[in-house]
This record gives sequence, C-alpha cells and structure tokens, in this order.
Amino acid sequence: MNAEINVVSLIDVMMLLLVIFMITAPLMQGGVDVKLPVASARPLDDKSSLVITIDQAGKIYVDKTPMNYREFAAVFKTMAGKQAARGVTVRSDGRTNVENLVRVLAVIRNAAITNVVIATEEDPQPPAGSPR
Repeated sequence: MNAEINVVSLIDVMMLLLVIFMITAPLMQGGVDVKLPVASARPLDDKSSLVITIDQAGKIYVDKTPMNYREFAAVFKTMAGKQAARGVTVRSDGRTNVENLVRVLAVIRNAAITNVVIATEEDPQPPAGSPR
C-alpha cells in the first residue's frame, strides 16, 4: 500500500486562492469614489489622518461610514477626538456644491481641529510661471 499524499491537487487549490486574493485585495482597499478637483499642490506626506469624503450628492463619509450633515455635525467632535492630533483630510468631489464643503469645514473648525488638508488631484500641466 502506498501512503504518499498527492500534493498536486493541494497546489492547484493554493494557486486558485492566491489568484482570488490578488484580484480582490485592490478592490477592498478603495474608499469612497469621488472626482477630486485638479490643482497644483505638494503631495501629502502623512496618510494616517482622519479622512472625510463628500460625494457629488453631498453625502458625507467619515472614513467609510456614510452619514448626512446633521449626523456628521452631531458626532464629529467625539469621532475626531482620538485622531485630531494626526489631522483631518477632506476629499470633496469637484462636482458637489461648494456649500457642502464649507459646512463640513465649519464643523471641523468648531471641533478645534487646525490641521486640515483638502485633497486634490495633481495638475498635469500647471499654469505658466507657477512654482512646482
């Protein structure tokens, strides 16, 4: 009687799982999909800040948790209390109403957070004479 383990089928299963993880891992890392405005700006150094996203419809996301403006205004100070030292990054869709961005910035300011960054896409062709 032969007591060897057939490892060929185990390798096939392992390779299949590897392919599945390679395909799904990039999909799980994405945040809220927004079209950021284009501007000439330096890249961000710190990526550990609290991320607030405003989509085209004006819906607010704290990290990936969706909420409306009233909920955001009510709970932001307590949510940001732990992460306020690292700062806040605001990602606003370029097609949303400016009023939505201003209202969110007012809530952040009322929470006494001063380290606020507004995320933009890099301008591929900055205006002539502007520093890069």
